[in-house]
Amino acid sequence: MAFWLMKSEPDVYGIDHLQRDGTTLWDGIRNYQARNFMRTMAVGDQAFFYHSNTKPPGIVGLMEVMETGLTDPSQFDPTSKYHDPRSKPEAPRWDCVRLRYLRHFPTLITLDQLRGRFSVEELPVVRQGNRLSILPVSDSSAAILLELATSQTPC
Repeated sequence: MAFWLMKSEPDVYGIDHLQRDGTTLWDGIRNYQARNFMRTMAVGDQAFFYHSNTKPPGIVGLMEVMETGLTDPSQFDPTSKYHDPRSKPEAPRWDCVRLRYLRHFPTLITLDQLRGRFSVEELPVVRQGNRLSILPVSDSSAAILLELATSQTPC
C-alpha cells in the first residue's frame, strides 16, 4: 500500500462532500506530473485529503483508492471547466481514480504544523508555492501524519 496527498478546495469538493457521497471520481486533474502520479496508484492505497486555498490549509482526513485507470469524463464535456478539446474518446489524455471516504481527522493538521515537522524532501507539500494537487507520501512520513492525526485533541 502506498500513500498520497491529494488537494482540493473545500468549497469546490471537500471531505464533507466525500463523506456525504461515500465515493467520488477524482477528476479534473490537468497537470501531467499529477496525472502520472495518479497512474501509479493502486487499489487499496490511501490518500491524505488536503484542503487547499482556505485559511488555514491542511490535512483533514483520509480516503482510499477504490479504482484506478479510469478515463476522466470531464475532458470530453464541453460545458466542464476541465474540458480538453484536444482529447478524444479514442485517445483520452486524462485519467482519474475512484476514492472512498475513510475518516475525518479529529482536528486539522495545518500547513504551518507540517512545515514545522517536515522538510521539503520528507513532504513536498511544505515547499513554498507548491501547486501540485497530487503528491506521493513516503511510508515514514505517512506514519508520522497518522500519529499526528490521532495525537491531537479536537477543537
